[in-house]
Amino acid sequence: MRVSGDGVPHLTARLVRSKRPLQPRVATYATIVDEDGRTLDRGLAIAFPPPRSYTGEAMLELQIHGSPVVAREIVRALLACGARLAEPGEFTRRAFLNGKMDLHAAAAVADVIAAETRSAARAALANLGGGLANEVRRLRASLTCLLEELAGAIDFPEEVPAPDPTCLKAALTPLAAHLERLLRDGEHGRLVREGLQVAIVGPPNAGKSSLLNALLGEERAIVSEIPGTTRDTIEESIAIDGVPIRLVDTAGIRAHADRVEADGIARTQRALSAARIALVMIDGSQPLSAEAKSVLAQTRDRERVLFLNKADLGQVAGRELDDPDAIAGSVRDTQTLHRLRRRIARLGWGGERFDLERPHLASLRELDAAREALDALARALRTLEVGDPPDFITGELQRAFSALGHVSEQVGAEEIVAGVFARFCIGK
Repeated sequence: MRVSGDGVPHLTARLVRSKRPLQPRVATYATIVDEDGRTLDRGLAIAFPPPRSYTGEAMLELQIHGSPVVAREIVRALLACGARLAEPGEFTRRAFLNGKMDLHAAAAVADVIAAETRSAARAALANLGGGLANEVRRLRASLTCLLEELAGAIDFPEEVPAPDPTCLKAALTPLAAHLERLLRDGEHGRLVREGLQVAIVGPPNAGKSSLLNALLGEERAIVSEIPGTTRDTIEESIAIDGVPIRLVDTAGIRAHADRVEADGIARTQRALSAARIALVMIDGSQPLSAEAKSVLAQTRDRERVLFLNKADLGQVAGRELDDPDAIAGSVRDTQTLHRLRRRIARLGWGGERFDLERPHLASLRELDAAREALDALARALRTLEVGDPPDFITGELQRAFSALGHVSEQVGAEEIVAGVFARFCIGK
């Protein structure tokens, strides 16, 4: 239980009893009492004087027993002595406002809490250290030097010579390359954090539920030889190269279905529309049915993995399709499952491995700001390449400098700040 603010010393003196005074950042065995001096619990008390605390303010941490009654009574005593309940994310918001962390690092706190995989946690922790802010500051410092040089040449043309265009291009090119790398890492980080949805679609009895079970390594979906067994969508998650993959097993698509099965097919169509990748399954041991041809036609113009299941029983459908990208195999074959995973990785993120220890852009706001900065640098480079005077690029460099300021510096609008902390839990 944590309390932060100017009133912490008063609360500590009134509610915490110990044989010796609390030492900064040292756990001390203490008795916690209410506003009338009645004992509520015995536990550990830790005092954090400013500015060496999470929020930068005076802070008190109480480690108490887990009884809901005890916790409720201590909260009531704190409120009776002048404290109030924290709003979502208020502790981290105060840390941001007091200069303890930048907005990017503050958002990383929420990402650490919300991480669903080990990779997502590692990526969030990389951002928590403030490394991205240092990179952005170096980029802005380089732009500052160029802007100062251009400003001197514009304001004092007789004393300050105009910068050499070749030197300007040599200075701007690595800055643009650095931004391209940040944007690429940001897209990778977004995938690790948010995951990728893959819809398993196909005609009835193609083996979709068997594939879901095989990829999960457990019997999650009911498998039957009776067509139309799956009437609803089933969603489960696996990880490929640290990226969460949300697999959606869907009802088989066919033209003639009863009302209940038709409802399942409608949900299949919605899942297919929402998915980034369609994993299209057909029975490779049989000639292409009308339902299989229909599914193939529906998914022809989108990202898809074409899987010819039951190919160990024959490859009739494969000869009809003549598609070099189709994967023929069986859901019972581990090599086939490996090939499917690699194909999903290639379509989803190019199949490359991520450096999760490197700080990266996390929010859409940061990605948009970096894209604007890169666009400004690209325009500046094109201006120099066509031979226009160097001072023509001043506006673009100023735009890039301003855009980068919205990545991690404390220049965000109030609504942006509020949006970052709105997704926090109470007390963090």
